[in-house]
This record gives sequence, C-alpha cells and structure tokens, in this order.
Amino acid sequence: MIRIAIQAKGRLNEDSTLLLQEAGISIEESRRKLLTRSDDFPLEVLYLRDDDIPHAVAMGVADIGIVGYNEVAEKQPAVEVIERLGFGKCRLSLAIPKSEEYASVKYFNGKKVATSYPVILADYFKKEGIKAEIHTIAGSVEIAPSVGMADAIFDIVSSGGTLVSNGLKEVEKVLFSEAVLIAGKKLSAEKRELLDQLLFRIRSVERSRGMKYVLLNIPCDKVPEVARLMPGMKSPTVLPLAQEGWCSVHVVMREDELWDKIGQLKKLGAEDILVLALEKMIR
Repeated sequence: MIRIAIQAKGRLNEDSTLLLQEAGISIEESRRKLLTRSDDFPLEVLYLRDDDIPHAVAMGVADIGIVGYNEVAEKQPAVEVIERLGFGKCRLSLAIPKSEEYASVKYFNGKKVATSYPVILADYFKKEGIKAEIHTIAGSVEIAPSVGMADAIFDIVSSGGTLVSNGLKEVEKVLFSEAVLIAGKKLSAEKRELLDQLLFRIRSVERSRGMKYVLLNIPCDKVPEVARLMPGMKSPTVLPLAQEGWCSVHVVMREDELWDKIGQLKKLGAEDILVLALEKMIR
C-alpha cells in the first residue's frame, strides 16, 4: 500500500482526483474523511491543506503527494520532484500599484513587500542584489498596498484579474509553477514499485492530452504523401479498403495541428475523415 497526499479542496483537489480516475484509480468521494482508500489499486489518499503536503511527504506521513511546485520551492522539504503534471499552472510575481512608474527590479530597493512566500522572494532579491523589507502575511496579500501595509506584493498570479481588481499591475514574473508529483526520499522497495506502476499510468494519461486519433480514406497512391504530412507516433497504420485503389489511414496527431492538417488532407483527396478522442497512450 502506498499513501498519496492531495489538497483537501479546491481546483487542485479536483484536477488531482480526475488524474487518478483517468489512471484507473477510483476513490470514494467523501468531504468528511481525512483518509480514504482505492478499491482497485493499493493506494490510500490523505486529504491535507496544500502547504502541509510537502512536510507530510518529507516526514513520511504520506509516501507521495500532488502539490503546486510553488509550495515545494517555498518549504524546501526533503522530497523528490518526480513528475510535472501539467495542470494547476500559475506564477509567482511581483506587483505594484498601477499608478506607480516602473523601470526595473531596482524599483524594489528600500521598499516594503508583502508576501506569503518569503523564502522564494528573499532568494530572488538576493540574486538581483535588491535590499527590500519583506513582510510575511498569511492571506489577502493583494490588499496590503491599499491599506498601507506594504509598497508592493509578491503573490500567486493566474489570470491577473485579482491584481487588476485591487489596483495593482504585475511587473516581474519570478517563478512559474504547476502541480507536481513529489515523493519521500526513503521509500521502501515495495512502495517504489507501486510508485513506478502509478507513474506508468499517469504518463499514459499525460501523453494523450492534446492528441487526437484520426481515421480517413484516401486513394492508395496518395498514402506516401499522407505519411509525410502525418507521421504519427512511428508511422500511420494503412489498411486496404474493399473498394479497389482506396486505403484507410489511421494516425495519432496533435490537436493544435488538426485543422491545418485536415485542410491539406482534403487537398490530397481524403474523404470520410473521423476525429476521435484519445484516452490513453501506452508505450
């Protein structure tokens, strides 16, 4: 049995739970339980606050965890970052009142900066040679300048809407974050094997993101051109049709290339093009 810590509520909880479900691991839904178990994989799920997850994994309370990289960078626990998961993307940025003029990071010399991430900010200021006064506060960082608590803030930014609504503007992007899978450094051989099995499933799900399975019919003499246009993972699958001179081509391709490639396929004479969702890619 291996124990994973995930955020108790919020968007990261939803995305983490969905990832596990897509990896074939069902979890009993309960908002009241701190600990629950999967019925189809030897896995326990521990629900914690996001800022408690790195320490829980470092201490061995949980074997692995899913948490924002920003929390790992701030807490600096004794854990391994095993996999970047591609969701929960955000950044840690410096922001100042929008009425202020800004030329460079030297603006922050002698300023008071409010943040919930003092370690990351102190490290950044040290690298940049900035001497500023860092005020650590637990929440509502964005209101600090308006109430006179600080001259600027250092906080998580996603869309930037919260900054705008509080009269602030983003001036320096310091750290880019996303959800990561972390593990303790002293996992037993048995738990390391379970982690490898879980990783195999997660990576199969990740490979399928942004990919589509495309089937089309094409004159057989056009197949070489289709193969050059859409090479697929190794090469397209080509099957003869009952209608003489025609073939069916099956290929996996990136969704962001889809419509451009379909236009080119139509010019080659492709017909009956089917685009299907791709659930998992296993290699």
